[in-house]
Amino acid sequence: MDIDKVLSILKCKCPSCRNGKMFSSRGNPLLLRIPKMNPNCSQCDYKFEMEPGFFFGAMYVSYAIAVALMVACFIIFWVLMDLPNLTVVLIVGALVFLTSTLNYKLSRTIWVYIFHRPR
Repeated sequence: MDIDKVLSILKCKCPSCRNGKMFSSRGNPLLLRIPKMNPNCSQCDYKFEMEPGFFFGAMYVSYAIAVALMVACFIIFWVLMDLPNLTVVLIVGALVFLTSTLNYKLSRTIWVYIFHRPR
């Protein structure tokens, strides 16, 4: 995987042209708003949802991202910093909640990139 592809995934760009945005809004976890996804790319008209229910698989990617974040936080705050258990649980819970919209966007973007076939 080349660095351009990784940067396009992190910026949530279209897998076909890598210019159009996949999401029209950012979302806000504090206001309980999820990001809004564009149905098609504004630049090349690539359809993001290939079939009904396509993004159910993105839940597995989202789960993996959340678990990786929790394990990293656990290692940093409990193992390295030796904070009390309850403090670690509260910090991990807060970080997972605050990064939920980023997780949502990244998991859907990764899922689209997995199934993208160049034209």
